[in-house]
Amino acid sequence: MNPLTGTAKSKKFAPMRDVSKTLQIRWYRCPVDKKLLRELMTPDDSRGLFLALGHLGLWVASGAAAFYLFLQQLWLPFALVLFCHGTIAAFLTAPHHELCHRTVFRTKSLNEAFLRIYALIGWSNFEIYQFSHNYHHRFTLHPEGDREEIMPATPSLRALYILQLFTVNIFGGYQSKGLLPTMHNFLCIATNRFDNPYNSWGEELYEGFDEHRKRATNWARITLLFHAALVAGAFTIGHPILALLTSGSPFLANWWRYFVGVTMHCGLKSNETDFRKSVRTVTLDPVSEFLYWHMNWHLEHHMYAGVPCYNLKALHKATADDMPEPRTLLGAWREMRETWKRQLTDPDFAFDTPVPSRGGVGEANPDSLARSIGDIGPKELAR
Repeated sequence: MNPLTGTAKSKKFAPMRDVSKTLQIRWYRCPVDKKLLRELMTPDDSRGLFLALGHLGLWVASGAAAFYLFLQQLWLPFALVLFCHGTIAAFLTAPHHELCHRTVFRTKSLNEAFLRIYALIGWSNFEIYQFSHNYHHRFTLHPEGDREEIMPATPSLRALYILQLFTVNIFGGYQSKGLLPTMHNFLCIATNRFDNPYNSWGEELYEGFDEHRKRATNWARITLLFHAALVAGAFTIGHPILALLTSGSPFLANWWRYFVGVTMHCGLKSNETDFRKSVRTVTLDPVSEFLYWHMNWHLEHHMYAGVPCYNLKALHKATADDMPEPRTLLGAWREMRETWKRQLTDPDFAFDTPVPSRGGVGEANPDSLARSIGDIGPKELAR
C-alpha cells in the first residue's frame, strides 16, 4: 500500500534512469521578467533562519510546555498542548521538502545542517526524497514519471480516518504519515529492501545508482538508531513521555497538515503540459502558511521551483494576470469532493481548471533559469 495515495502498487515500472531519458515535457510557464525572476530566485539566509529556527522553536516550546504540564498532572491543559505540539510536528515534512530543494539558504552548509535536523526529527529520508521529488517536478502528474502523486485520489472524510488524524496516526493514508507504515518502510530501507508495500517508489528509483542507494540505506539506519536512542534515553531517565513528545510527535494530530496538503494536486488533470491544470494554489492564514513553509503557493512553486518558498507570494503577484484565482481551502475541498463524486461513475474525469490564457505546449520562459527546480538530487539526474 502506498502511504501517500492509499493505493497498492500492482505493476513493475521501468527504471527511472530510462524514463528520464525518454519522457520529455515542454511545460508552459507564465511569463516573468528575467531580472525579476533572478531576484526572486536569490536565497536569503536571514529569511531562511526565520523559518527554520521559528518552526523548530515552536516544536521545542510546545513539547517543553506539554512536558511541564504532564509533570504537574494538569491533564486537560496537557492534552490541549499535546494536540498543538502534534499539529506543529505534522508539518515537519514542509521544511524537509523545502530544504531538499536547497533553495532556502544562500549558505549551503546551513541548508545541509537544517535538512538533516528536520529529516531526523520528522522521520524523513532525504536521500530518497531528493531522487523522487526531482521526478515529481519534472513529470508532475505524468504517471510514467511521477509516483509521488498518482491520480485519481480520494480525499477521505471517513469517520475512523478522521479520528486517527485528530489523535494518533497509526495506519496512515493519503497525505498522512502513519506510525506503522513509517516504521515498516524505514526498517525495509535499512535492510536494503526498496520494493516494499509502504514505499511509493520501488527498485526502479535507484536502478543504476548503487552508491546513492547505499546512502539512502545508511540514512534509514541513522534515523532508526537516533530514535531508538531517544526512546531508550527517555525510559532510562524515568520520563517515557519524552519519547512521545520527540520521536512520536509527527504521528500526533495530523489533521491540519492533511486538510492543507491534500489540496495541492488532488482531483486535477494528469498528463498535462500546463502546471495550472495539475497544481492548485490555496490561500491560508499566516500561521498555517508559516508552518507549511509557504507551499500553499504550490502552483507558483511548480512553475518556478527554483524560487525560495518565502518569495512565492511575490512570484504570484508577478504572474497573477496569467494565473487562475487561488482557491480558498474550503473551496478546494468542495472542488475535490465534487470531482470525486463524478469519478465514481467516470473514473477518467478530472477537474479542468479555467485559466486566463490558452497556454498549452511550449514554454514562455524556455531558459535554464526558468526550468530550475533547485538542487534536488545528484548531478547525474540533471538534464
